[in-house]
Amino acid sequence: MTTTPQPVDAAFSCVIAEDGAFPTYLELPGSAEVLGTRRAVRVVGTLDGHPFAATLMPSGRGPHWLPLKKALCAQIGKSEAGAPVQVHLAERAG
Repeated sequence: MTTTPQPVDAAFSCVIAEDGAFPTYLELPGSAEVLGTRRAVRVVGTLDGHPFAATLMPSGRGPHWLPLKKALCAQIGKSEAGAPVQVHLAERAG
């Protein structure tokens, strides 16, 4: 079953965090309310102005986590914990 992408216009100021589950990730405060779900959700947007598409993962506490794979870190030129990142979600893909 294919779902139609839904526009989203949400911005987050985050810092890169580290955890055992994901080497590096961003926690998006208020994302569950913006997206209307606490489940995993595919999104399209920008990280520090660079386009990306990824799946946001539920944290179990409310906000979603965006796992930062090496390719995303290389794209934005940041990977160290504590580095600030601007996230803009433009579309919910499913």
